[in-house]
Amino acid sequence: MKSLTFAGIQRYTTFSPNHVGNDAAIFSEVAHFIEENGHKVRMFTEQEFLTKHLLQRYVFTMMRSKAAVRNLQLLETRGVVAINSAFGIENCTREKMTTLLLENRIPHPDSLILNTQERISELNFPDGFEPCWAKRADFHAIHREDVTYVRTIDELREVIAEYALRGIDRVVVNKHLKGDLIKFYGVAGTDFFYWFYPQEGSHSKFGLETINGMPTGIPFSIDELKDICNAASKLLNVHVYGGDCIVSPEGVIRIIDFNDWPSFAPCRKEAALAIGKTILSHVNAT
Repeated sequence: MKSLTFAGIQRYTTFSPNHVGNDAAIFSEVAHFIEENGHKVRMFTEQEFLTKHLLQRYVFTMMRSKAAVRNLQLLETRGVVAINSAFGIENCTREKMTTLLLENRIPHPDSLILNTQERISELNFPDGFEPCWAKRADFHAIHREDVTYVRTIDELREVIAEYALRGIDRVVVNKHLKGDLIKFYGVAGTDFFYWFYPQEGSHSKFGLETINGMPTGIPFSIDELKDICNAASKLLNVHVYGGDCIVSPEGVIRIIDFNDWPSFAPCRKEAALAIGKTILSHVNAT
């Protein structure tokens, strides 16, 4: 492959709650890998990406802002090649992710998608949604309050009202699943896959992992988890991904969150190598 110049578009710090350093570190290591393989990298912040004319055809990015995603989508329709694709990044926002996973039978909790502008006192909920999780539907969690564990329907109505006051128009409600919480990381098209129990490694954004308690080591199939994640990665169109799942007491695996390009903090060096290789192989195939 001839020497190329890549645009590396970093993540704005607002979208790295409690993981600013970790997100910056994985991105820097991937950029270093690309440079070590004979290419050049021009680094942009999300703000710079919005204000400067992009000359590079090849992009790798952790961007999250709606404006930057829309801008990159436009460029992709004109021939720019991006990992992750801006279309995949948008697919990982809560409502789109939930809808796509459920419609395509990727294991996921039973869920509702509600409009916070409706008469909240009149909202009806099916049986079995106590307890549950209320999550802002339009984006990822930026503040602790964007994902809330609620025990009763009355409490859920209060949370939805609080979202409405914050200007959040839509909310995803997931049934709470009992079992072991597992965090996973993967890179599509490679052998890299890593999973762990976040409670054991104190790996947390907002401390919500404590709701499910300490893991009990419920047996499950790692191959099945990989297969589910690969299917979700392909469906959502994200090559570099991570997320969370619950393993039920019966060993059933369900994804509860799936994200574009997470921090890979516990496995950064191995992940950077896999991400760098998949970026170069993807470019080589275009």
